Amino acid sequence: MAPVRGARRRCAPLFLTLLALGGTLAPPALAAPAAQSAPLAGAIREEARGDVKRFYAARGYKPLWVRAGKIGPEAAILLGYLSTARFDGLKPASYDVRDLEGAIARSRGGDPRALARAEVELSNAFARYVRDMRRPGDAKMDYADKSLKPRKADTETTLRAAAFPKDFGDYMKNMGWMSEHYVRLRTLMRRAQGGGAPEEVMDRLRLNLDRTRILPGPYTHHIVVDASSGQLWYYGSGKRVGVMKVVVGAPETQTPMLAGKLQWAILNPYWNVPDYLAQKSIAPKVLAGRSLASLRMEALSDWGPNPRKLKSSEIDWPAVAAGQQVLRLRELPGKSNSMGKVKFLFPNDDGIYLHDTPDRALLAKPDRHFSNGCIRLENAARLGQWLLHRSINTKSKAPEQAVPLPVEVPVYLTYITAKATERGIAFRDDVYGRDG
Repeated sequence: MAPVRGARRRCAPLFLTLLALGGTLAPPALAAPAAQSAPLAGAIREEARGDVKRFYAARGYKPLWVRAGKIGPEAAILLGYLSTARFDGLKPASYDVRDLEGAIARSRGGDPRALARAEVELSNAFARYVRDMRRPGDAKMDYADKSLKPRKADTETTLRAAAFPKDFGDYMKNMGWMSEHYVRLRTLMRRAQGGGAPEEVMDRLRLNLDRTRILPGPYTHHIVVDASSGQLWYYGSGKRVGVMKVVVGAPETQTPMLAGKLQWAILNPYWNVPDYLAQKSIAPKVLAGRSLASLRMEALSDWGPNPRKLKSSEIDWPAVAAGQQVLRLRELPGKSNSMGKVKFLFPNDDGIYLHDTPDRALLAKPDRHFSNGCIRLENAARLGQWLLHRSINTKSKAPEQAVPLPVEVPVYLTYITAKATERGIAFRDDVYGRDG
């Protein structure tokens, strides 16, 4: 049975597990109302409604925004975001910023009811803002795993996510609920709007911003591959863990906009030669005198799970070269194999995966659009150690060793052409023609 069709484990990261448990595993400080001001906790209980009340109830009505009897600095950060929501493609007027400012001003005397009212209004505004930011917009993405398709941000879950990090201030300052790629493009949007950029620039920037708003924040264990810049990032526990160069699809064999969940590492992989390369590259070499053995390849009878190895006498090479016969070829494992030592699989209909590569020269090029659509990794061993939580063992020479990942890891293949320069904003060449 092929690994990608095997049993699928949907093991959520600890962060998501804690959220799903409704705070039952929260640290003592989150579940001990006795340690809080009883009047403030009681006022929050009376003020909150619906999902917001459920969030506070799970934490013993402990406030999120109030510190030492006053509204903390995180509120000012939120007000700054809401006042500049046009950089998110949103309307600041939707968030009643003046009403929030008034509620905060009335709370400065320390009255528990006034503090509770400001507390709850801030939580409501924050949840609405996150919900609106995370709407997909005009971004195009195919979801090989439908569970990754964006859903409306739930108020209770959004607030629990904000309460989870140790430093709420850093979470707010860094927009921890959004991808760092979104935060970067939001800054570019601010520059573009402030500098009076032409409408065609604004349209292209909005499209790029929409592509980033559907990416997870750093508290989700995940990988992002940008087919525009030829870069890969991986994240977990609220931070970027690593970054590396990748080789991605050529203009004629593009890496798609695709999201799925990595499930397997395949050690010592075969490389299944695409039909067009069998015709255009391998057949001419054999007709010129090379043998499949010298090319470290073998021909198989079909693409099924139990194919038969073909003898040389069974292959009509002129017909293969002319495109009249389709031949299944695969390259044997080894240090020169095009897949390198390992490939990482996720179920998808495009046959896309991440893999090692012996061709290191392509990784040194500034433009790395050379592959048949798959992603060639600069450091497959380092990524594998992060995925498997241990070093990759390639001592065994057995081919196609399937190793399940301990946790399925989402991977997002995207396309972000906008970038910052010393002069402001620029765009990489739209090699795939996706920016319109």
